[in-house]
Amino acid sequence: MTDGPTYVLDADVFITAARSYYAFEVAPAFWEGLIRQATGGRVLSIDRVKDEIQRGKDDLVKWANGTFHPWFATTAQDDVIAAYRDIMRWAQAQSQFFDYAKDEFAQGADGWLVAYAKAKGCVVVTNETFEPAIRRKIKIPNVCRAFGVPYSNTFQMLRALGIKLG
Repeated sequence: MTDGPTYVLDADVFITAARSYYAFEVAPAFWEGLIRQATGGRVLSIDRVKDEIQRGKDDLVKWANGTFHPWFATTAQDDVIAAYRDIMRWAQAQSQFFDYAKDEFAQGADGWLVAYAKAKGCVVVTNETFEPAIRRKIKIPNVCRAFGVPYSNTFQMLRALGIKLG
């Protein structure tokens, strides 16, 4: 049993951290903190995010396939699939978004991420920000707000979990 919410991480959290401010050789405490929290049931991600990470050819891919592998949850669960169906119906019905934005959203991991969080009562962690008038992309925080799913950014999650990097 975890004490507090479980955070489900978007690909951009891993990718941005690994390629910039929390590179493995610069901030190993970030990655150790994620593992510690994952072991305690507070941090995870989903299989579709892992698929996005796999497109790279770097240390993040090795880390995702090795160290973090157990904490990529499957989206092939009835409650997640039902939530995903609702999210896709909502996205397609939104006249605000361009058709190409709807197509991109349907092909990526973002809808699945929000669906998993909705079905399992998790907090989505993403570096994206809410943009009420955006048309060119369906952003995770916009979907979260539409479905009452809590979300945060990487730094808010680190603070909430008490992860210290120094």
